[in-house]
Amino acid sequence: MMAQDQQLILMILFLTLLSSLVVVLEAIHAPPPLLKTYIVQLHPHGQTSSTSNAYNKVEWHRSFLERVVLLSSSTTTQESDHLISSRLLYSYSSAMEGFSALLSDPEVESMRNLGDVIAVRADSRFVLQTTYSYEFLGLSSPPDQGGGNIAWDKSGFGGGTIIGVLDTGVWPESPSFDDRGMPPVPKKWRGACQEGQDFNSSACNRKLIGAKFFIKGHHVAAAAATVQVPSQHINTPPEYVSPRDSSGHGTHTSSTAGGSNVAMVSVLGNGAGEARGMAPGAHIAIYKVCWFSGCYSSDILAAMDVAIQDGVDILSLSLGGFPIPLYDDNIAIGSFRAVEKGVSVVCAAGNNGPIQSSVANEAPWITTVGASTLDRRFPAFVRMGNGKYLYGESMFPGKHLQGAEEAELELVHLISKGGSGGGDHDDDKGSEYCLEGSLPRPRVQGRMVVCDRGVNGRAEKGEVVRKAGGSAMILANTELNLEEDSVDVHVLPATLIGYAESVLLKAYINSTHKPTARILFKGTTIRRSRAPAVARFSSRGPSLTSPSILKPDVIAPGVNIIAAWPQNLGPTGLPEDPRRVNFTVMSGTSMACPHVSGIMALIHSAYPHWSPAAVRSAIMTTADVTDHYGKPIMEAGGKPADVFAMGAGHVSPQKAINPGLIYDIKPDDYITHLCTTLRYTRTQIFTITHKNVSCDEVMKDKRGFSLNYPSISVVFMRGEARSKTISRQVTNVGSPRSIYSVEVEAPDGVSINVRPRQLVFRSENQTLSFRIHVISKNGSMETTAASAQGHLTWVLQHSDQRSNRVRSPISITWMKN
Repeated sequence: MMAQDQQLILMILFLTLLSSLVVVLEAIHAPPPLLKTYIVQLHPHGQTSSTSNAYNKVEWHRSFLERVVLLSSSTTTQESDHLISSRLLYSYSSAMEGFSALLSDPEVESMRNLGDVIAVRADSRFVLQTTYSYEFLGLSSPPDQGGGNIAWDKSGFGGGTIIGVLDTGVWPESPSFDDRGMPPVPKKWRGACQEGQDFNSSACNRKLIGAKFFIKGHHVAAAAATVQVPSQHINTPPEYVSPRDSSGHGTHTSSTAGGSNVAMVSVLGNGAGEARGMAPGAHIAIYKVCWFSGCYSSDILAAMDVAIQDGVDILSLSLGGFPIPLYDDNIAIGSFRAVEKGVSVVCAAGNNGPIQSSVANEAPWITTVGASTLDRRFPAFVRMGNGKYLYGESMFPGKHLQGAEEAELELVHLISKGGSGGGDHDDDKGSEYCLEGSLPRPRVQGRMVVCDRGVNGRAEKGEVVRKAGGSAMILANTELNLEEDSVDVHVLPATLIGYAESVLLKAYINSTHKPTARILFKGTTIRRSRAPAVARFSSRGPSLTSPSILKPDVIAPGVNIIAAWPQNLGPTGLPEDPRRVNFTVMSGTSMACPHVSGIMALIHSAYPHWSPAAVRSAIMTTADVTDHYGKPIMEAGGKPADVFAMGAGHVSPQKAINPGLIYDIKPDDYITHLCTTLRYTRTQIFTITHKNVSCDEVMKDKRGFSLNYPSISVVFMRGEARSKTISRQVTNVGSPRSIYSVEVEAPDGVSINVRPRQLVFRSENQTLSFRIHVISKNGSMETTAASAQGHLTWVLQHSDQRSNRVRSPISITWMKN
């Protein structure tokens, strides 16, 4: 019995040891926990923070990682230091107090439970959303030539102002960044020219005064993508680990905002003229935050943090995503800190139009910019075999290359199984979109191929056709694009036709056994068409998270904009394109944003002590709501544009430099708005502003508060009061003794009463208040549309100058609870 007991005990011991060994082996061979980038926001005056010294700030941030990461780790001191250093990506102190780091899911939960931690947010990805546009905006002839160029003259072309551009970097050798004639670098500048791959500090000069890159968030995301999709190989140009631009987007946007004058510019002969930015005398600082995989909020916040410290006056961000609450929006949070320090922040509205409430970057302290068209066209007609013509546009240099206008070619429109419309059906999926590998060479060799818009890029479709042996391409808009006319410098003879033309083209193809066509390139035309109009792709309001603020704020040129381009890419941006140019064409709210950034630089140079809100007010209240023919600005689809498409209207720099009156806003007013209007909690407000406020006290002290925004938005909820009173204050920045009278066009469904109806100013910088009483008429919510619009304008008496009309759009929205 004793022997059996001993054997049993030995067996139990053996099994226990074996089980322990299995656990150890499993631990050894277990995959490491998945680490992701998180942004950890801290209380700026937390109990564990003892100093504002920059070195000790970093040590403070490291201490949070040490408590979480090393909690269960048995590492040596040297190993611990290395582990923490490898996990910490950035420390933030200007745009936000906190840091970004690599954390596992359990570590995230532990981090959230630590004192002084306000929020832990996963890193988010954002996407990137000329020789003529300055002239289109009235910035053409110098004053001594009778052009009345008040904006450039009064601002010294934006001299002394620093525009910080967060984008894909810069190609410093571009002639748009030549510093001949530029003044010295401003003494306030504290930035630097960071060296890196193919980028020396000598690349900076008096125009391009600084350049830095931020890549840690991208590296983490790219590594994760490689693990998840190890076999994926994307045909892209080499990425420079430096401020040097690999994709062209940043070079294009920064030169649009503040590029130098460059004579005799064209894109392979098209769009010839002189190139210059909106503020050609301004200085430019580049912060590269966008890479081929996108733009990550950890990198963006780091760049904003550094840019504020460097001393920029304007921050231009041609990137964005979808509308999210402000307390979850890292760009909104970083921008608030920038505006607090007197830095104007300009962002793209997004390219998700015409979907309602798709506008991004909605924070009221950000200037949000939608896109508009120019009156410059690049006609390239399609002459079908039946003798009829279709209007199209293209920047393929057909008029400037001998033999580029093809003889009449056979037309082919392949449609994959499951596709709709006319044309030849083909087994290869995606043929109608001309996707990579979808076009059988025998079917397209030597022919003109019709490719529908969508799925892949416009210029990419042309490369697919070229590689398959096609001789030309017609790019056909779908019902989604309608008549949108974003052009490209295609790699083969090609033109873009609108949806109405595409219907006619496909009907012709189906009507004959052997359809044919020819493309007729007609070069460049200007001032022969109505403009501006709102671009179809430009994101629309009303604001999803803050309907009491009208967004976008304004629209600016964003379609077919010609600006600087790097020498590592062809004009299409395709790696296969062997052509090289100094300038090319792009479209998007990404192109509209730097136009406004440059105009803000002009105003800042003219009035260096104005707040960011005052500068924005000057732009909004002087914006145009009619086109160059004096008719209402239209949507791309042919109907008059509403305030949710164009905001206050189309930018007019010549008028913005002398606005007459401004609507100013102090940073604390935004906090009151978050309390009284958005009804955010104390924690949510603290996350955005780093201010610990009691909304109950604010609402008692600020009863009847209205944010002093240049536009007026009123929301009526079903079951609530049918009348509302809004207050506004305007500051006189024009003639010391001036009288303004009010003009009101009330939106349908409401009556509006303004008191007083006249403002009498006796000195410059004097501020006067007025009230707007808005009454929703009986039955309005049932009988009218969900929204209506009008305007309120203060008109300077005894003056016939258009610049003395201070206009605010009014939007009325009826909503169900």
